[in-house]
Amino acid sequence: MRRNPAPAELELVEAFCNTATRLYDEDDLARPETAVRWLAERGLPTPSTPAELAALSEARETVRAFLVERSSPEALDSLNRLIAAVAGAPAVRPDGALALRPVTDEPVAEIVRTVLEDLLRDGLAGRHASRLKACAAPECRWIFYDRAPSSNGLWCNMDLCGARHKMRAYRARGGAAALRKM
Repeated sequence: MRRNPAPAELELVEAFCNTATRLYDEDDLARPETAVRWLAERGLPTPSTPAELAALSEARETVRAFLVERSSPEALDSLNRLIAAVAGAPAVRPDGALALRPVTDEPVAEIVRTVLEDLLRDGLAGRHASRLKACAAPECRWIFYDRAPSSNGLWCNMDLCGARHKMRAYRARGGAAALRKM
């Protein structure tokens, strides 16, 4: 069982990043039929070519890499390049919300721009800052919203990724103790 979904403001960012499940080698954006279904469920435009689906997957991995290590110069640079590729200068809407201006009307750019708007508006500052994060397990990297009061959650699922980590640490400690006794 995974954690509860992110608040509505960040639900699309979380869902977009989690279209790939690394633990099970599944990717909703890899096949046109699953990508179309996922996008239609969210009212997003549908890319029509394999190259567009590949670009969408690449954008997802860019956002995920940023959430894995927000302070990484490479991740920040990649995210900034992605933003520049799909959006012009930001604009403020009449309701005061931030909007990214389109630089193209291509479906991939529109989808990515929508995700990035939510991330930039609600995921980087305010009450949600640093709560949207990637699972600490390198083989997982599932994106989850950390609801802990101290925002110190590491694992998408304590029963799966957290337990694996604890078992590895336990075995490592036991192995080191056994070697010292010899």
